[in-house]
Amino acid sequence: MRHYILAFAISAALIGCDGGKERPAAGPAPAKQAAAGDAVSGKALAERECKGCHGMDGKSIAPAIPHLAAQQEAYILSALQAYKEGKRSHAALKDMVAHMNDADLRNVAAYYAKLPAVASAAGKDVQQAAFPYERGKTLAAPCAKCHSEDGNSKIPGTPSLAGQQPHYFVLALQEYLSKDRKKAPMHGMLPGLSKPDMESLALYYASQTPVQRAAPAVGNPAAGEPLTAVCGGCHGSHGVSTDSATPSLAGQDAQYLVDAIKAYRTTRKRESMRIYVTGLSDKDIENIAAFYSGQKSRPAEKGQTIVQDLTEKCNRCHTAEDNPAMVVPKISGQDRDYLIMALRAYRDDKRESSTMHKMSLPYSDTVIESVASYYAAQPAK
Repeated sequence: MRHYILAFAISAALIGCDGGKERPAAGPAPAKQAAAGDAVSGKALAERECKGCHGMDGKSIAPAIPHLAAQQEAYILSALQAYKEGKRSHAALKDMVAHMNDADLRNVAAYYAKLPAVASAAGKDVQQAAFPYERGKTLAAPCAKCHSEDGNSKIPGTPSLAGQQPHYFVLALQEYLSKDRKKAPMHGMLPGLSKPDMESLALYYASQTPVQRAAPAVGNPAAGEPLTAVCGGCHGSHGVSTDSATPSLAGQDAQYLVDAIKAYRTTRKRESMRIYVTGLSDKDIENIAAFYSGQKSRPAEKGQTIVQDLTEKCNRCHTAEDNPAMVVPKISGQDRDYLIMALRAYRDDKRESSTMHKMSLPYSDTVIESVASYYAAQPAK
């Protein structure tokens, strides 16, 4: 995930700004400065229209429904307006706000904004879910027998996993599961892994530092280098990929590379690879593998700090209490499932916000879930 995670992914109503240089609204701002809402009138509307999902106390009645209590008034209003204008999709909400006028929207927003914050219900399990790197490290323990604890394999023909691109890693696991790749010893372990498990495992290995390999006994690196000219277009200069879905080849076990390249002639299903490798002789393949095996690689991710790094970016907007003009939601103590749903919606371009889409695009489900878990466990304010 030169920008992760596993696809091996962030964010939704979470991440707010790009490098701290700008802090645009996470939701559509009202077209003009509206008059303050009437909380008393809003309470009557909430009784009639909203309590079935959000309760009279602003606490969601079920997972994936947001808490509204103590939310930014301007943000609630902007969200309601977005549903009314068709910029957000939710059938029930669209029908509800369709018969509400601007004053009604302001009043409901004022009512919920003035309620006391909901106490966080996140338990220890939710807090622990905020650390995908540690989860991946635990899952990696059975893999150490073949791939070594840090992913730098010492067994000829066994791939090194250290520094590998996470999206590619997950794809490879799925190809083994679907039998698109030759059966391997770890086949028995894979069926028990969920998609977040795979993504956490990928993040862990992507964050390890590949070791520099000695020249292999077979193949001529100097002869292999010119043959890699075509490969560099996808796999990066000297085999260090910058694309999360394309594997790095630098520092990889030479025998594994030979076996993998030859497999694209027969069993591995990737037409672009098959076309290229079909024209290579066995000697060419050995030379290419020798060249890439001796190149220096690097970690593809910083999984040890990814959640901390991302939440620091999110906090620039979502805890910016010194700037009430920012139309962004409070997310500390928010329902975890709702945050996950919102983050995925921004990532998948199902909610409008160019900034949020840009920030969330690279991240996988496990990173999104981790950030959501972190904020769900924070005290609501």
